[in-house]
Amino acid sequence: MSLETVGKEGETTLSRKDFASDQNVRWCPGCGDYVILANMQKAFAKMGDKKENFVSISGIGCSSRITYYLDTYGIHSIHGRAIAVSTGLKLANPKLNVWTFTGDGDCMAIGGNHFIHACRRNIDLNIVIFNNKIYGMTKGQSSPTTPLGTKTKTAPEGTYENTFNIGEVAISSGATFFARVPDNNHALLENVMMEAYRHKGVSVIEVLQNCVIFTDGIHEIITGKDTRDDNQVLLEHGKPILFGGDKTYGIQADGMKLRKTEISDPDNLNGSTLVHDAAEADTAMHVALSRMQLPDHPVASGIIRNVESKSFDSSVHETIENVRKNRTYDTVTDVFKSGNTWDIN
Repeated sequence: MSLETVGKEGETTLSRKDFASDQNVRWCPGCGDYVILANMQKAFAKMGDKKENFVSISGIGCSSRITYYLDTYGIHSIHGRAIAVSTGLKLANPKLNVWTFTGDGDCMAIGGNHFIHACRRNIDLNIVIFNNKIYGMTKGQSSPTTPLGTKTKTAPEGTYENTFNIGEVAISSGATFFARVPDNNHALLENVMMEAYRHKGVSVIEVLQNCVIFTDGIHEIITGKDTRDDNQVLLEHGKPILFGGDKTYGIQADGMKLRKTEISDPDNLNGSTLVHDAAEADTAMHVALSRMQLPDHPVASGIIRNVESKSFDSSVHETIENVRKNRTYDTVTDVFKSGNTWDIN
């Protein structure tokens, strides 16, 4: 174990190298997964938790290979079941620092039911969704996030299914933490991972991840160097929602809708522009922000929702403890002997 980086969240001293396994990384050159892995290793080192408390759990897909590349306890589970496995593990040992890695297909299709109930229950899991809007490992089939009209192996004439918006699904299902991050923003990605770790309850991170083989450039208009200022807005709690190269555009509320507006003086807003409140308990504004899409609105990135609420695992264990304190019988044998009994010779 090296002693290169001091953990800022606790006393344990670890470095990124401590979370790098001895396995060769087998993603395609240029894949956005490399960025997620690197920042996950750096974030793990800063958490200050004991290494034996980290657990990485994944389902099936390119994203799910990450469990081999993180030197932690890990489970490479079956398709769509990573969150179910993570839930069982967290309930069995709430002290574990559980991270679930999944893709847009693995999570939103076959794993969709587990996802919405994890959000509903608010179990203290960290769920990282690699969203490249395609099934990559199985060679380019449409996923629930593939844009309408996209030509894929399963829709050669163009995808004709409506898509899921991951943020809308998560927040509407009860998620208390949701963030969206482009895979090329290293600093934001690491910061969001740290905030997810600090959050007590379900944390969902959608990473806009590029697949260089099947959907290369799928997020380019949002994440590209020449286009991101106008097409992406970075939300910061307590700050006005501004975007554009010179912050000359803002987001205002127009009844129940959001609209983009031009700002003549960014230093004198006069309350006309929305101020982001990630801690607002009501979900309406956070859902609206997560739903913003081009060309009418910029796409929101950063932490969209971060609300305090009791976690499912803490409620379960409090219930167990209360039952134990108030129990009438200590053992199953006591229960069997509590009523009329007979000796059979």
